[in-house]
Amino acid sequence: MKPTFTGTISRRGMLKTTATAALITAMKSAFPSGAFAATAAPEVTGAKLGYIALTDAAPLIVASEKGLFAKYGMPDVEVAKQASWGATRDNLVLGGASNGIDGAHILTPMPYLIHTGKVTQNNVPVPMAILARLNLDSQGISVAKEYADTGVQLDASKLRAAFEKKKAEGKEIKAAMTFPGGTHDLWIRYWLAAGGINPDKDVSTIVVPPPQMVANMKVGNMDVFCVGEPWNEQLVNQGIGFTACTTGELWKGHPEKALGMRADWVEKNPNAAKAILMAVMEAQQWCDSMDNKDEMSAILGKRQWFNVPPKDVLGRLKGDINYGNGRVAHGTDLQMKFWKDGASYPFQSHDSWFLAENVRWGKFAPDTDIKALVSQVNREDLWREAAKDLGVAAADIPTSKSRGKETFFDGKVFDPENPSAYLESLSIKAAS
Repeated sequence: MKPTFTGTISRRGMLKTTATAALITAMKSAFPSGAFAATAAPEVTGAKLGYIALTDAAPLIVASEKGLFAKYGMPDVEVAKQASWGATRDNLVLGGASNGIDGAHILTPMPYLIHTGKVTQNNVPVPMAILARLNLDSQGISVAKEYADTGVQLDASKLRAAFEKKKAEGKEIKAAMTFPGGTHDLWIRYWLAAGGINPDKDVSTIVVPPPQMVANMKVGNMDVFCVGEPWNEQLVNQGIGFTACTTGELWKGHPEKALGMRADWVEKNPNAAKAILMAVMEAQQWCDSMDNKDEMSAILGKRQWFNVPPKDVLGRLKGDINYGNGRVAHGTDLQMKFWKDGASYPFQSHDSWFLAENVRWGKFAPDTDIKALVSQVNREDLWREAAKDLGVAAADIPTSKSRGKETFFDGKVFDPENPSAYLESLSIKAAS
């Protein structure tokens, strides 16, 4: 069965559709977990989606490489590399019609920061929608080689004496993350604060795009950083630093990136949005299979995607972690999850945690109505529609919008029904 279309199709689009017709038939058997559903035709045949060179962009890249966007009637979807998360924000504000992008592989809190105008020029809100989560776990907190003797791992307090000594010498301690208020900013802040290090007073947080982390640590521009893969593994492979911990050790099964789109695009093109969702969800199923990890690493390593050796991607994809400080763990369950454990479903309770943490660090006001804001941006209802049309097993569709209470490595508990109690339990925060 071929996808059907409405509206005008460009000559380029028609050629692409014809070229992929045979591929579509083959893919129906190649991707047995996804049903090729006869749903309403997309309003358009393309969209512009951004990505950053991070392993958790894989669902978008695989959907493009494997022809899955075309399979669901969207042969003209473009997956375009972004230079930084700031560039992703700016291009989302522009929108695809103005040479920007319509959606992106994005840090989960960013759509909220854009939606409320917290990070846009002149603080102009740009309504956003989160359609899916792209992955769970597998980010890393890495430390410069000079701190190897501290023995720092999950317990960041082991860095306190070394940091104090360096500051006494008049040197600045720099903690790098990828975007203020984004996931990596929140992970490194949580880790430092749990160890008694105030990220607003004891260190200087700096913004560095993910692909530039390793080069910057190599020349001594930062002491610690938090970023996604493959950059922590590349750091270890190049002998520049080591991984203190993976973020899955901070919060097991934590949400990370999302598929975010401009709300006006989704509202104008609901069928196309669902088609994109279905393609990405099917790609997530493919990405989750251990049998596909080698091919996936080769795809991501290509020049047009990450331009890195596949070995920098592969190890942690399989749960094999060389921390770079003498610790090597094989076959852990800390690998990146793309589908299992509800990885794709955008739990609203998870978005509530990200907003609570951004209240903690002053990005949102203390009186922010977290639940109301989440309901504006999180479109888990669209995910459920796509899952139904895709033929996802009922057991793989969460029955609740909440995953319930979440427990962190330091014993703190987040109850999405009572974010205030969680915030009150934290000793180090913006106001402290």
